Amino acid sequence: MHRQFLTQKLAQHTPYDASEAGMLAQITDFVAQYDNCFERTLQIGHITGSAWIIDRDRSHALLTHHRKLDRWLQLGGHSDGDANTLNVALREGVEESGLSGLRPVSELIFDVDVHLIPARKGEPDHYHYDVRFLLEADRHTPLVISEESNQLAWVPLTEILNLAPDDSIRRMVAKSLALGT
Repeated sequence: MHRQFLTQKLAQHTPYDASEAGMLAQITDFVAQYDNCFERTLQIGHITGSAWIIDRDRSHALLTHHRKLDRWLQLGGHSDGDANTLNVALREGVEESGLSGLRPVSELIFDVDVHLIPARKGEPDHYHYDVRFLLEADRHTPLVISEESNQLAWVPLTEILNLAPDDSIRRMVAKSLALGT
C-alpha cells in the first residue's frame, strides 16, 4: 500500500525519449518487486528523490557540486523510508540549499533515472532509482551549502552542459528549455 503514491506517479509519467522509457520500466519493476524499495538497507539499490530546481524566470537551474561524487548534479537524496517521493525531493532541496521557498512546478514526475553508485567503505556498489520533480525557487534567495556539497550555483540552462555533460542532465536541460519563460 505504501508504494501506491509512487506507482501512480510512475504510471502518469511520459518519458522524454527511449532511454528514459527504459529507466521508467526499470523503476516500475523495481518498485513492484521490492516492498522495502525506499530503504537504504536494500543494498542492491533504492528509490531516491531529486529536486531539479529552476528559477522563476526559468533561465537557470540550481546545481550542487557533490562532495562524495565530485560532480555537478541536481539536489536530492535517499527516501529513508518516505514513500512520497515528492516530499523527499522537497526535503532534500531544502536541506541541501537552505531554500525555504521551494514549490513544485507540478506534482507530476519531471524525470526518472537509474544510475550506479560506486562502492565506498562499508557500502557495496548499488543503484539509485531516482525520481525527479521540477521545483521552483527565487534565485536571489541566499543559499546555504550543506556538508554534502562543495559548492552550490545557479547556472544558466544554456551553460549547464559545460559543467555536467551527462545524458541525465542533458535530458533535464532539454525539458526545461522546452518549458520556455
